[in-house]
Amino acid sequence: MCLAVPGKVLDIEERDGTRMATVDFGGVVKEVCLEYVPDLKVGEYAIVHVGFALQRLDEESARHTLALFEELGLLQEEFGDPWEEAAAAPEGGDGAGGTPPAVRNDGSREVSR
Repeated sequence: MCLAVPGKVLDIEERDGTRMATVDFGGVVKEVCLEYVPDLKVGEYAIVHVGFALQRLDEESARHTLALFEELGLLQEEFGDPWEEAAAAPEGGDGAGGTPPAVRNDGSREVSR
C-alpha cells in the first residue's frame, strides 16, 4: 500500500539544484523533495507521497493523522525495514515453505509462487 503521510520538516538544503528536506514521519526520518511545495519551511508539516512533499498541512491535522496511522500499524507497513520483516518471517519467508522473498531496490518484496 502506498500512503501519503504527513511529516514535519526538520532541515532544508539545496542539493544539485533541487530543494530537499529531512522529514520526520512520527519517528521515521526520510529525505523528501520539496519542489512541489517550494515555500515550505523548517518546522512546518507536509503531506508526502513517494518522496515528494505535495501539500502543506497544519500541525494538529498532521499529528492526528500520524497517531491514527501508528494505531493502525500503517507507519510500520509503509516505512518498515524489509530486511527486518524478512528475518522475522516464518521459515521460507513467503509462507509457502519456499525461499525468502526477494527485496527490490524500492523496498518492496517479491514473493515467488
